[in-house]
Amino acid sequence: MSRFLPGHCLFPFLLLAAFIGILNSGRSCGAEPVTVLNLPESETAVEKIAWDRLPVLSGTHHVVCPYSDALKFQLHNYLIHHAGRFWCAWSNGPVVEDVPGQEVWFATSPDGRVWSAPQSVTGAPREGRAYIARGLWVRDGELLALVAHFKGKGAFGVDKDLRLEAWVWDEASNRWTFKVKLYDDAINNFAPQPLPSGDWIVTRRDSRFNVSVLIGGRQSLTDWQMFPVTQRGAVPGFSPDEPILWPLEDGSLFALYRDNGGSQRLFHSISTDTGRTWTTPVLTNYPNATSKLFSLKTSRGDRVLISNAHPPAGRRELHLALSDDDRTFNRLARLDIPAPPQTGNVKALWPKFRQGVASLQYPHAIEHDGKLLIAFSRNKAQTELFIVPLAELETLRARETSRGQK
Repeated sequence: MSRFLPGHCLFPFLLLAAFIGILNSGRSCGAEPVTVLNLPESETAVEKIAWDRLPVLSGTHHVVCPYSDALKFQLHNYLIHHAGRFWCAWSNGPVVEDVPGQEVWFATSPDGRVWSAPQSVTGAPREGRAYIARGLWVRDGELLALVAHFKGKGAFGVDKDLRLEAWVWDEASNRWTFKVKLYDDAINNFAPQPLPSGDWIVTRRDSRFNVSVLIGGRQSLTDWQMFPVTQRGAVPGFSPDEPILWPLEDGSLFALYRDNGGSQRLFHSISTDTGRTWTTPVLTNYPNATSKLFSLKTSRGDRVLISNAHPPAGRRELHLALSDDDRTFNRLARLDIPAPPQTGNVKALWPKFRQGVASLQYPHAIEHDGKLLIAFSRNKAQTELFIVPLAELETLRARETSRGQK
């Protein structure tokens, strides 16, 4: 090459080649996907999974908030158990997702089965604005509802005036009141998680889908430091969305990302300095029907991952996977969620609410009294709950172990 280009001309091309090489190191294509799913029969080859022969997990099914003609959109549901009650909060809108007028609503239950009449957390927003439910969080004994507040349609784009707010439950007045703005240009995914330092960590997307984490919240609800994770477009083919993270035994943090770039796989990165810096997100072999996912660790030591894991089925199936080491999931089952009763406003829509037809999305779960409570949205129109005994997970572990030994 030096025969045709002088040195000062060649140098920029070498820099460009090096830069492209760095980018390609995190690309979804070309490199071998990181193993996050390794099942006894199909091992890491997800294309060999016999989806119609997966074990199913049974449980009890309950409706938290039925479909209403007045507020037709329900999504972004969150659960918590606090002060002797179960609480569920979700986005509730007039027509479709994230349009002006959307509020955050909630209901409570003594047992997770029978729920109170739903009420508004936020009340109606100012004209031209909307709220999105972002989690329920107990901090210093206070129950907080986290809410994203923005103007126009959708939280992402130009001039959204996006901000993350906290609303606090006041037991004396039996209502929610606005407490404080946590951060500007921020929408989180789930409530903050504690770090060994006493700080909290929470994922953040800005209005352009760039991903970072906020660390702090110990001194006050406005005390946060932002640390970048990845920018949209930084990894070719990867469009990051709805990240989740959890700690590993060695102190590092393990993150998974929904990908809106068409891979139908999850992406993964890791931090070894408690969230201050992150590796470049890379493609995994874990399938995802381009939807939100959630993970928690049970009291029995299993890590649970709940998601729409079968892309050909879209969001018509919810799956639960188990991991022994917090890194690789080696058991997978379908949640056997039935259709809701044909009552009230649902009756006319019931054909679209049937099992195998309805979309089931945006799971959030908590563990309580030997059970896993999983909230989700049916058709983005009704908030429901599926309760799975932890004993069912033990059965799944035994079943998959025996299958793998054959």
